[in-house]
Amino acid sequence: MHLRHATTHDVPACWFDVDRSTVTRAIGEARPLLAERGRTVSPGLRPRTPAEVIDHLGADGKTGTIDSTEIRVRRPAAGRRDRDRSISGKNKQNAVRTMVVTDGDGRVLFCRPTSPGSCADITHARRLGLVELLADGPAMAILADAGYQGLGAQTGGRMITPPHRKFKKNAPDRYEEMYERRRKAHSSRRIRVEHGIAHLENWRALTRHLGRREHMSHTVQAVAGPLSHQQTADLASARPM
Repeated sequence: MHLRHATTHDVPACWFDVDRSTVTRAIGEARPLLAERGRTVSPGLRPRTPAEVIDHLGADGKTGTIDSTEIRVRRPAAGRRDRDRSISGKNKQNAVRTMVVTDGDGRVLFCRPTSPGSCADITHARRLGLVELLADGPAMAILADAGYQGLGAQTGGRMITPPHRKFKKNAPDRYEEMYERRRKAHSSRRIRVEHGIAHLENWRALTRHLGRREHMSHTVQAVAGPLSHQQTADLASARPM
């Protein structure tokens, strides 16, 4: 209830007739346990690391999707050396950024621990070791947006990004039409990751975080665990017997 509705600790304390400190302690103990649980792919499979996600996608030659999302947080106190690092250059707000990997059905497979909002998408992937995992891993593909441009050559073509615009001026006839058609086709293939991120941000704890920024990594991964379990159950019920 705390993660889903972002209630203050006073509310569940009133519901369960306990002290507020008891709720605070219970949340502090349960949050890392949910974060370590992993994301549910099947009843007996819960990938927890990027390597396990790559192996899962490569086992059947599946295609994954990747993107980053920003979560607004409180502004760091005045005088802190890292105060400017949390400012997102994209939205001009104080935020942290997390990278999300989904499968072809939009099911969340992995959420990276959060980084300051000023960190670029391609830096996220490199710090996570995703380039080496893809280059040395099984045959599979991950669809990404233009923020990961350049990683395709470094991963042996396993990271697929939108087509690069070759002509900014004086383009040949019909080049713009062809470029837009290829760009839209790529966007329609990777739209599932946007759906996965939208499901994550439906949880009020990730809409705008008003608590301690130090808890954001565990909070994001704690939300991803129950969400993937729900998505797996929904997919199983929707498929014909």
